[in-house]
Amino acid sequence: MSIHQKYKEDYLDQFKDRPYERNVMKKGSSDSPEEECGIFGLYSENEIDTFSLSQFGLFALQHRGQEACGISVMKDGKIVNLKEEGLVLDFFKTIREPSNFMGNSVIGHTRYTTAGDKKKYNFQPFYAKNEYDQIILSIAHNGNLTNAQELKTELEAEGVVFRATSDSEVILRLIQKHLDLGLRAAIKTTMEKIEGAYSVVGMTRNKFFAFRDFNGIRPLVLGAIDEKTFVCASESVALDAIGAQYVRDILPGEIVYTSENESGLKSFMVKENCINKICSFEYIYFARPDSILENINVHEIREKSGEKIWEQAPVEADIVIGVPDSGVPAAIGFSKASGIPFRPVLIKNRYIGRSFIVPTQEMRERIVNLKLNPIVSEIKGKRVVIIDDSVVRGTTAKRLVKILRDCGVKEIHFRSVSPPIIAPCYLGIDTPSKDELISANMTVDELKDYLGVDSLEFLSVENLKGILGSPNHCFGCFTEIYPVKRGEESVLF
Repeated sequence: MSIHQKYKEDYLDQFKDRPYERNVMKKGSSDSPEEECGIFGLYSENEIDTFSLSQFGLFALQHRGQEACGISVMKDGKIVNLKEEGLVLDFFKTIREPSNFMGNSVIGHTRYTTAGDKKKYNFQPFYAKNEYDQIILSIAHNGNLTNAQELKTELEAEGVVFRATSDSEVILRLIQKHLDLGLRAAIKTTMEKIEGAYSVVGMTRNKFFAFRDFNGIRPLVLGAIDEKTFVCASESVALDAIGAQYVRDILPGEIVYTSENESGLKSFMVKENCINKICSFEYIYFARPDSILENINVHEIREKSGEKIWEQAPVEADIVIGVPDSGVPAAIGFSKASGIPFRPVLIKNRYIGRSFIVPTQEMRERIVNLKLNPIVSEIKGKRVVIIDDSVVRGTTAKRLVKILRDCGVKEIHFRSVSPPIIAPCYLGIDTPSKDELISANMTVDELKDYLGVDSLEFLSVENLKGILGSPNHCFGCFTEIYPVKRGEESVLF
């Protein structure tokens, strides 16, 4: 077994039994884009252990949101809902009677705020009730709508009452409004009105459904446990976690749903021949490395990005190091292509939480020392190449460079396997404003001097397109050109 294969297997092995950990700093201080959300949905023709299966599936999606968790369960023609602040396992520990959450269908959500505030009324799944105070509809949504404010204003003028400040409730209220047309028609009408990025799973009291926007910006995969049990989730790792087989990705513009009269899952295309423009940053950073999205292995893409940045910007050095976690496979790829040895010398504290409250910028920067610590003997006096997935604000990168300089590193060559991030995302990722994006405000040479490195290179957009095998992904944060028009109003209301 080659050294690269050994590191690859060791690296992937760490993700089998725990969520993919990333940001640990207080919102507003992180040097990475914040998570989005994770959604999970399961339907079976028979009653099944929806409590355990949703717990396992959502745990596999913990990396996509760590603020809150919630589930809705279809049981005996009724829907029960529970949602709380905190991590997935902490949420499920609050459920004293698991049998109350076992039924035919379940949907779940792991939350990171991208639209609306962090109050409990914005936790998902969202649900609608009838006049008898019974839940008749529940949905979980990943993405952002760009015309949410406009639609909310129209619905309020018709007397619709909103109970949250999230754009996801707009989707709920539109489906609810049109339910008299039938479920499929209600979803179709909703999809024809909303704009932006959305992958949705949902249920009525006797039906399950899922659908995806016309550009397929946010991921949504379909799997099956058996011929009577189907699963939809943000990533394939959620299928692996519950023993489901990956079937395919839900297509852009597609609705999948159950019917009262027929077994199995039905499909309906609201719009044919949509071009898939899934977010390219899913492959660079967001998705777990053991996921498969649109039949593309995420880990392989990250390795290829390391190989490509070597071809694009070769450099003489003694060792290559990757910033854990998503920079590691790229560092392995860089090492394979260059012949420069890869060394896992940045040790990550995997027990650090997200709850640090630090009042000063100086102390926020010191969190990097808690998060990552180098093995000094491996790097002292060496010429080092650092591989990271991206540079957002530059604060973490600058602090890491200082740590390495203090360890006696001779030269530091920084390589980012994403292009410079020059624009915020309006489609489901919480990125800083353009004023806070360092590459939007500095040239590469200026940023090199700011970071204090001997050389600095970013993967080009063209090379990223080549690695992904298509120019049709969303590259908005790198090019400021988005698959959908940004609305005049903010997506927050």
